[in-house]
Amino acid sequence: MNTDRSTLGRRISGWWHRTFVDLIEQLQWSYLPPLMVYFAAGVSGLTSVVGAFFLKEYLNLSAAFVAGLAFWAGLPWILKMPLGHLVDLFWRWKSLLIVVGATLITASLLIMYRLVAAPDHMAGIMPLEDWYVVALMLAPSGYAIQDVVADAMTVEAVPQSDRDGRAFAPEEVRARHTTMQTLGRIAIISGFAGVAAVNIWIFSGAEDLEKGDRLVLYGQVYLVALVIPLLSISGVVLHALIQRRLVRQGHLPHRPDQTTEVRWPILLGGFAFVVLSIVLGTANFAFAQETVFAVSLTVILYLMSRLLRELDSKQAKVLIGTATIIFVFRAVPLPGPGLTWFEIDELGFDEQFLAILALLTSLLALLGLIILRPFMASRSIAQVVVLLTIAAGVLALPNLALYYGVHEWTSARTGGVVDARFIAILDTAVESPLGQIAMVPMLAWIARNAPTHLKATFFAVMASFTNMALSASSLGTKYLNQIFTVTRAVTDLRTGTVASVADYSHLGNLLIAVGLISVIVPLAVVFLVQNSSYQTRD
Repeated sequence: MNTDRSTLGRRISGWWHRTFVDLIEQLQWSYLPPLMVYFAAGVSGLTSVVGAFFLKEYLNLSAAFVAGLAFWAGLPWILKMPLGHLVDLFWRWKSLLIVVGATLITASLLIMYRLVAAPDHMAGIMPLEDWYVVALMLAPSGYAIQDVVADAMTVEAVPQSDRDGRAFAPEEVRARHTTMQTLGRIAIISGFAGVAAVNIWIFSGAEDLEKGDRLVLYGQVYLVALVIPLLSISGVVLHALIQRRLVRQGHLPHRPDQTTEVRWPILLGGFAFVVLSIVLGTANFAFAQETVFAVSLTVILYLMSRLLRELDSKQAKVLIGTATIIFVFRAVPLPGPGLTWFEIDELGFDEQFLAILALLTSLLALLGLIILRPFMASRSIAQVVVLLTIAAGVLALPNLALYYGVHEWTSARTGGVVDARFIAILDTAVESPLGQIAMVPMLAWIARNAPTHLKATFFAVMASFTNMALSASSLGTKYLNQIFTVTRAVTDLRTGTVASVADYSHLGNLLIAVGLISVIVPLAVVFLVQNSSYQTRD
């Protein structure tokens, strides 16, 4: 018996060390600057609750149209291809792009502040819905630019040798890159968690406020959010200070092993993509999104084929299989805004409670990243995706249960304890962490295997490919919302007239369709890839 207890104690101690102690021991000061940029991206969630309520209450946009907006908002992330190559070409000046991104983010926040603080003035220039679309496009453009630079900074942050100049073994380098990418996801989700806690405090008692007073509160949130661009710029300044300090201590500055040549197909292709997106986005063309998606996916696949020539045949096949699995996992459709509208209208969820859900989601994501880090470092990406797909299917059940009134049955039999809010706390659909977790092993693989002189380009092209999956997800979400139409009550902000009424009768079928697709499709693709020559064991 004592032997069994001793063995169990050693196993628990070993797990604790691998999961938590080892993570802390691998921390480096050089990791902090990119983590600050990632953290700023997470802090962007400060305005998510406000944006959801403002959209629902005051903007007459359908659920399908909002899902379509998500497609356009995701396009800047596809432009990480030419941006990443620019970082490789102008490695020394890459930090200036952070300032450009911060400027775009600031402009978006100021537009949203004026929408809630002075709607009549803004409406006199152009419709509020148009202003909202402009703000929605500026913000992701800024965050995408900053994310490209942060990815490049992670390459500089991970040391390749110890203090005595001895090179680390490949296994050690793999572990350090996995740690760096894990910390990057932790920084993003920590930002989500922090601002969720702030939202809980800000919206305490907001349920008793009149609509006008709520708009004032929303405006204050957007002003507080101006700290976001300051955080990312501070990360760049700290990065410069750390690099200079290392040089003074005798360390050579990080530079690519060889000169990066201009890849004109990448730059010109990115420019052509911008022009095409603007032309189709502003034209009255019914299939503009589908056209942009097809063209951009074709361009990305072409660029990937060019970059794969830099790898040997085995590495190239592994990367193709890995990217395919991640793409499909992230491409599954979502319920869309109708679910949040139902929670607000029918279940009585207010701003503060949605912030509580976001906080719990973020904390669970942090815990999942930390606990699963040893698993991700030692298992193939296919195994990780299978686990996360099953988890996604389980986490979709609470929403379905709430729609069909299970909370009424449970509340009646538990004295009101297990009510709608109790069940919702078990759900993580407000901001799913699973996509963040799935990206860690792939990012670590790129950081480990991509040629040094094309690190940022590889990061950007592969990230663009996986971000195309989010565009595919937005299209799928739009199609499902066109099939299963969901509407909510909208009051015109200026006239006070009712613009539309609520109808959630098709939401149940929408949730069932999303749940089935989210589980069946990724598992089928993993099975096909792992039984082909493109299987991934890395």
